[in-house]
Amino acid sequence: MKSDRLWNHAAVALAAALIIYTIAYRSIEHRRVRNGPWQVTFTNASGQPAIAINEPKLAITNVQIVFPGEALPGTNFSRTLAFDQPHEVPYDIPLGKCIFMDTTFLPGTIVFELFGHEIQLIPRVLTIDKKEIAWRSNAVITLPRTNSSR
Repeated sequence: MKSDRLWNHAAVALAAALIIYTIAYRSIEHRRVRNGPWQVTFTNASGQPAIAINEPKLAITNVQIVFPGEALPGTNFSRTLAFDQPHEVPYDIPLGKCIFMDTTFLPGTIVFELFGHEIQLIPRVLTIDKKEIAWRSNAVITLPRTNSSR
């Protein structure tokens, strides 16, 4: 009789733990992905390599970074990547490399090395070559050629 009570208590404790775990997991996962990933389009703007950065939940839209004088990988080139899943870094992306990626809580932090420039996407601010630039939708940023990209 006493062992039946023990099993009942253990079953109730296990059920309560599973319910609490499920609720906690779902709430943390929702918080982790609610803003969605960075969406970066690698393309050509008037024959020059460029990227367009979007993060709709943070109201960041169509921030363009243009690399005049750099070589394009193809003629009609355009590819959009959503940075929602972690990858081992560094890895190749169109126009360069992704050298850091933290997608624990989206959109996370992404760092690119493109044509000798370090471009860091952070929800708070955009950094280019360690200089902070405030996010402004529809901004066009032109980066000069670096010695390392020649």
